Amino acid sequence: MMGPAHSLSGAAAWLGVGAAAAAFDHPMPWPVLLVGALICAGAALAPDLDHKSATISRAFGPVSRVLCEVVDKLSYAVYKATRSSADPRRSGGHRTLTHTWLWAVLIGAGASAAAVTGGRWAVLAILFVHLVLAVEGLLWRAARMSSDVLVWLLGATSAWILAGVLDKPGNGADWLFTAPGQEYLWLGLPIVLGALVHDIGDSLTVSGCPVLWPIPVGRKRWYPVGPPKALRFRAGSWVELKVLMPVFMLLGGVGGASALGYL
Repeated sequence: MMGPAHSLSGAAAWLGVGAAAAAFDHPMPWPVLLVGALICAGAALAPDLDHKSATISRAFGPVSRVLCEVVDKLSYAVYKATRSSADPRRSGGHRTLTHTWLWAVLIGAGASAAAVTGGRWAVLAILFVHLVLAVEGLLWRAARMSSDVLVWLLGATSAWILAGVLDKPGNGADWLFTAPGQEYLWLGLPIVLGALVHDIGDSLTVSGCPVLWPIPVGRKRWYPVGPPKALRFRAGSWVELKVLMPVFMLLGGVGGASALGYL
């Protein structure tokens, strides 16, 4: 999938979680619903850190470009070191390490740990990174026409405002985890969900996605999970643009309305 579809699917997924939470009598405060959807939209771009031409490689200028090159090499090294004889040879690391459930869980757990131990500045950093990515994904046309600095300023300002809103009593800093010192522990959840939604989206394309690694499937350790080939599509095709993206918007709207008690 392309960046905009990934971000839309991530936002829709978190809004769906909000609807489920409300159905089980543990509704999200509206700031948690909003911030979680934006984080999830941004996190849904992050697995493409292994792709030097992806949206995320342009999001933070030279820093993200260098990081993508490093992650690409790391992913390729892990693939070569762990591939079985049935796995094909590759020339790069795209759709390997960062496109697995294990990577999603580790990144989300790391973010939660940073939010709890690092205090306000760690929370602001997590929000800033994912809000910039959300702008790049959801508002990609405007982001391409604007300067990077304007996008970064928007991300920084939004992060500061939203963190201030969440910090107010009852607005969700301690949503889900209420013990002292566990404020913002939930921030890792939309990050995990966004990465997994990205992987599921990529599994629908012609190449599939090795989301189950390191669990082997048959003789392959990097098995490209996906539906039957007749049901797959190419990234950027009309199926993605004319069918899936409107469906994500519809599901997101329904999920958000349900989460807020309007349905």
